[in-house]
Amino acid sequence: MTEDLTQRADLTRHGHGTGALRTRRPSYVDFLPPCNDACPAGENIQAWLALAQSGEYEAAWRELVRNNPLPSIHGRVCYHPCENVCNRAVTDSAVSIHAVERFLGDMALEQNWQFEAPTQRTGKKVLIVGAGPSGLSAAYQLLRLGHDVEIREAGPVAGGMIHFGIPAYRMPRDELQAEIKRIENMGVTITLNHRVADVLAEKEGGSFDAVFVAVGAHISKKIDIPNRDAGKILDAVSFLSQANDGEPPKLGRRVAIYGGGNTAMDAARTAKRLGATEAMIIYRRDRSSMPAHDFEADEALEEGIKINWLRTIKEIDRSTFKVEIMQLDENGRPQATGQFEELEADSLILAVGQDTDTAFLEAVPGIKFQQDHTVIVDGNMMTGHPGIFAGGDMVPSDRSVTIAVGHGKHAARHIDAYLNDSTYQRASRNPIIGHEKLQLWYRTAAPQVEQERLSVDDREGGFDEILQNLSEPEAQFEARRCLSCGNCFECDGCYGACPEDAIIKLGPGNRYKFDFDRCTGCAVCFEQCPCHAIEMNDETEGERV
Repeated sequence: MTEDLTQRADLTRHGHGTGALRTRRPSYVDFLPPCNDACPAGENIQAWLALAQSGEYEAAWRELVRNNPLPSIHGRVCYHPCENVCNRAVTDSAVSIHAVERFLGDMALEQNWQFEAPTQRTGKKVLIVGAGPSGLSAAYQLLRLGHDVEIREAGPVAGGMIHFGIPAYRMPRDELQAEIKRIENMGVTITLNHRVADVLAEKEGGSFDAVFVAVGAHISKKIDIPNRDAGKILDAVSFLSQANDGEPPKLGRRVAIYGGGNTAMDAARTAKRLGATEAMIIYRRDRSSMPAHDFEADEALEEGIKINWLRTIKEIDRSTFKVEIMQLDENGRPQATGQFEELEADSLILAVGQDTDTAFLEAVPGIKFQQDHTVIVDGNMMTGHPGIFAGGDMVPSDRSVTIAVGHGKHAARHIDAYLNDSTYQRASRNPIIGHEKLQLWYRTAAPQVEQERLSVDDREGGFDEILQNLSEPEAQFEARRCLSCGNCFECDGCYGACPEDAIIKLGPGNRYKFDFDRCTGCAVCFEQCPCHAIEMNDETEGERV
């Protein structure tokens, strides 16, 4: 018996007789990294990080902009949900994906890298209403597909809420306009100061084959507060727009901001920069429930903004605000206590949410709306009127710049299919890879590189950008922190560990393959693969032959 087993083992190592001794065999697989899955713009983050870590910056940028034409912008204003799910966070801290994206975006502007113009044209024309992130994204993708595109924008500049709603200390205007200009250079026509009031008339008059409507949420929601001879009351969107255009209204010495979102934080911080000695936020919930991101609240507090949690304004008498103290019930909802206090302010900025002006679509046959006036679209992002599509803030969805860009990209694909009398089918997606499947034998702790920040003293009275760019060594280091979750990056771990020389290298970029005449199914390759790009599968009778 012992002699028989020895002979079989010898055959396994040196011949073709692995047969019944092998019950499992390895196979190379590809999973979906959680960062890619979480990106609303659908970027292949893992792919462009891999190119960046090897110093192939232009190639990394071109891979990035296949899905998102605005990396310099997104590296600044995206709230990076990709980093919230990064598997690296379990080891030390998430990869600073947004910082590397900004590095690539800014390098592209410095080096004047341009988009490649399409070589073939379809002869089809698409009208886009709105030059915000969703409209710009759709225009870029449609032009890449060979269609002629014109954007018509009601405002005096392109950029939508990125320009009108985000202060320069978060989004400098030079980089914003440079990325928009590059889309124009590619061949997209942007017509400014042109408000579309009759979509069907514009479609017919311009001989457009399809329309994508992407109007941003520029209208502040109203709130009724009893007041007697109150001071100045403004809405946050108008205030930020005027401030961003260099014509801010006079606010007085003390400014109150009502709301708890990112817009409220921006309004308070802008008021402080414009000379208010006191800027205070009044919000009816506690910090854990506020919609503003933590870093926004942290920076506001750093800059001396006062935040009055669990407070709601009941009435205003001149400059005196009567506010009721709230308390949370067992479900975390704020409830009135009947206790009041008084606050003093010269002006009030309302930041309680924004709506989209979709009234100009009400006369279009077939288009339907939700109660909040957002436009109902089907799975192809088309409204109830054939050939008219919609996306961004004006459709029911969460709202962010990156979500808007993702809508623009997907709408372009569906519009392209519509123009070709077909239906766009999204490609199947691989399963998501979790941290528990990684085998990080080769990784040591390497915490995230933090971006330098403008000091609080240097922020006073100006709108200089707060977060600074990474240096090239920092960006490359950060890119190298990527674990390549679920996808082979040719580390040679399996190749070097295999005791049977059963793994064959196929050359750079081509990965490996298994020689099953040599493979014993010992699973050493599986155990050595750090990113779980190898699975062990039960072997069938046919495979053993």
